[in-house]
Amino acid sequence: MKTTSYYPVLMTDDVAGTAAFYKKHFRFQALFENDWYVHLQSTEDKRVNLGIVQWDHETVPLAGRAKSQGLLINFEVRDPDAVYARVQAAGLPILHTLRDEEFGQRHFITADPNGVLIDVIKPIPPSEAFLAQYAEAAAGA
Repeated sequence: MKTTSYYPVLMTDDVAGTAAFYKKHFRFQALFENDWYVHLQSTEDKRVNLGIVQWDHETVPLAGRAKSQGLLINFEVRDPDAVYARVQAAGLPILHTLRDEEFGQRHFITADPNGVLIDVIKPIPPSEAFLAQYAEAAAGA
């Protein structure tokens, strides 16, 4: 299988409100928008996409109908400090403060209006202990 695109689709009962959240705080724009589905694309990188669907829409199989939960989405960025300042100023919840992790990330975690966790990340060099756990190609060797 050759995948030509990949993006998460969040299931919610507030499609418009969720779309507005990602447009306002994470610089997305709508490529398609109706009352039960919105397709968003980053204004900074067209390869970054996010779908939002009404959780109980007829196109969602009955067995899979649920509001998004237990989900953590990652946005890898160049300057997490700037995003952190912007998110704090907007009054979004800070669930994990901005910090450097030994496993190789500078990051913080906030949440969208549905409770979906958003991890804003910048890769940094890992500690020696964690470097040994990376595949050679992933460690930049």
